[in-house]
Amino acid sequence: MINILLFALFADVAIDAAPIYKANCGLCHAADGSGQTPTGKAMKVRDLRSPEVQKMSDQELAAVIANGKQKMPAYKAKLAAADIDALVAYIRKFKK
Repeated sequence: MINILLFALFADVAIDAAPIYKANCGLCHAADGSGQTPTGKAMKVRDLRSPEVQKMSDQELAAVIANGKQKMPAYKAKLAAADIDALVAYIRKFKK
């Protein structure tokens, strides 16, 4: 019963994606999503602010984060689905 009450209490708490992004994405994609880091430049990562990325659906972005793509690793084993959804919303804030 207590677990149900705790779940109900915290169910509407939004996930802060900033530290998740910093820990998992920032090294390559940079704090601003530009990809302008030494690692990002070397790997030729996508600019998350670009129209090409921003036009992708939320489901497409979530799939790339979860399953990886080309040199980008998959994060489905490391991040919960809710964390991946929070990252998608965070990436939307980078829109040019």
